[in-house]
Amino acid sequence: MGAVTEAGGLHAYQLRLHAEYGPVVRFQLPGEETAVSVADPVLLEATAHLNERPDRLFEFLAPLCEADNLQVLPAAQHTPWRRILLSVFAGRPSHERHFATFTELTADLADDWAARADDEPVELQKDLTALTLRMICAYALGGSGAADPDSVITAFEDVLTEYLGRLYEVPVPGTQEERAERAEAALAQLRTTVDQVVAAHRSDSRADRSDLIGALVEAGEPPARIRDTVMVTLLAAHHTTGVAVSWTLHLLARHPDVTARVTDELDHVLGDRAAPDYADLRRLTYLDMVLKESMRLYPPGPYGARETTDALVVGDYEIPAGATVFYPFWAVHMNPGHWPEPERFDPGRFTPEEIAKRPRLAHIPFGIGPRSCEGANLAVVEAQLILAVLLKRFRFRPVPGHEVTPVERFVLWAADDIRMLVSPRVPA
Repeated sequence: MGAVTEAGGLHAYQLRLHAEYGPVVRFQLPGEETAVSVADPVLLEATAHLNERPDRLFEFLAPLCEADNLQVLPAAQHTPWRRILLSVFAGRPSHERHFATFTELTADLADDWAARADDEPVELQKDLTALTLRMICAYALGGSGAADPDSVITAFEDVLTEYLGRLYEVPVPGTQEERAERAEAALAQLRTTVDQVVAAHRSDSRADRSDLIGALVEAGEPPARIRDTVMVTLLAAHHTTGVAVSWTLHLLARHPDVTARVTDELDHVLGDRAAPDYADLRRLTYLDMVLKESMRLYPPGPYGARETTDALVVGDYEIPAGATVFYPFWAVHMNPGHWPEPERFDPGRFTPEEIAKRPRLAHIPFGIGPRSCEGANLAVVEAQLILAVLLKRFRFRPVPGHEVTPVERFVLWAADDIRMLVSPRVPA
């Protein structure tokens, strides 16, 4: 584990391994008898069917789940549960139903930033993950009066601070006992809130296609499983989207030519409007290319993992049953065989013509196969909306002397946040 720590995290260690040893690497990882990392998108096809996850790597999520750890459900349980989530998360009805709320929450953050002095930096990851947590609370808990957004957000942050602090050995204020008590109280509050929201759904009513809890109730999922689903949704959805937007703004602030093209597109599509309608997102094609390239360079989740149930042949390699197979998203995205000059920021890589030249698994920010992210479509809608509102309204400049260093903190975080100076933008 010392080599992983020295490299700056498993994501960076995998980059180093593949640069030195090639597309398939077996390496040592405490607790795993056989760990293999595959960084070639063509070879990854042989692993895309895997539908089991290694229990140990996801133990940290167990406290959030009362029934079973949803991230490691056996395939027989996971498949029908995933089908329910995709019916809600992936569909246009859920996106359209919540779009006005998402827009209002984003506008509130923009107003807050506008009220600050031009020389007072904003902390992108702190503010944007708070925004996306508000979004996913509204999405997962709905408009029920049982859910007070501010108390839910405070409780969830207490839970995350404790459990992710343990996982990554991040210093947290207070004694171990005080932190544990605070986290348990916050977890109990969250579960009570979700129970109240579930109770507000009439079990005999037909859920619409945009209602997460309603769909779970209608499918006959037990209360504990519904609670677990909401908790894991809150965790996964707000961290990934918030950091994806943060890294995108970080890159744009360092590439004014790309920023100019994005803002020209926004001015053309939106005119004098401060925010897009849902239908406008399809017309923001260059913004979508920028987001994709940002998630190539800084994938929100830096890697994934599966477990083999049978021996598996990957190219010239045979991986035994019971092995942990890592999907090193960052290493895949930096593979020079498929991404010329991989460290260069170039949204032009994502024109339809360029996409057609690459293997389908060359760009996998949301994972692959039957355990890929169910909320990928929703996350993209949220990210495009947030970027459109903020870039239409503001100009972003890096804080002089502030170093931005990617580190692994469940997602690809910045060690000391991403600090920006924000000022009003005058449209062309």
